[in-house]
Amino acid sequence: MTLLAITRGDVADYLSTLVLVYLILIVIRILMSWIPRMPYNLWLDKLLTFVRDVTDPYLNLFRRFLPPLRLGPGALDLSPMIGMVVLILLGGIVEGLIRGG
Repeated sequence: MTLLAITRGDVADYLSTLVLVYLILIVIRILMSWIPRMPYNLWLDKLLTFVRDVTDPYLNLFRRFLPPLRLGPGALDLSPMIGMVVLILLGGIVEGLIRGG
């Protein structure tokens, strides 16, 4: 019988991977806002709904304090960019604390 030894480094690596996956989901959310609505497809709709449901609660934290930047007839939402920077910084700090360094 083998026992899995989970070290602090393993937990820090899991956290780093989780942060990376969440950053990728935010990038997908950004791309979704640039691409016009595509013809309905059940699987694509489920994927896009999943991405919205996972990323919007986090991004809404920043949308409360950072209104969209008005550019003529349109607006630029800066919350994903700020959210990514905060996620990278906090993820790095927590990862460093877990590793013990």
